Amino acid sequence: MADELDGIKKNLLALRARLSGDVTQMEDSALRQSRHDSELSSMPIHMADVGSDNFEREFTLLLMQTGTDTLAKINNALEKIEEGTYGICEVCGAKIPKKRLQAVPYATMCVKCADKAGN
Repeated sequence: MADELDGIKKNLLALRARLSGDVTQMEDSALRQSRHDSELSSMPIHMADVGSDNFEREFTLLLMQTGTDTLAKINNALEKIEEGTYGICEVCGAKIPKKRLQAVPYATMCVKCADKAGN
């Protein structure tokens, strides 16, 4: 079991590192785009371009929020590994099946409870 937890911990750490880089890259891209937009603010812009730019910005913000939420879940899972409570459903206290943890290593609920919660 300790070997399994070590493997899961390594996977979570790798996922966290990748997501951290992705979120940082999206933040940098959004900031560069905002600066670029302010430099071009005196130029006339077609309304369709404004709509496309707004859509892209909103989509990037959504991706950043999703990434940030996932990072929080990963950190929570890493804490649970250290506490010895990893793999236990936060709602009913049952063990979360290994297959679920392999698919979603930061899962906090068993399949039944996740279904009931709409996750």
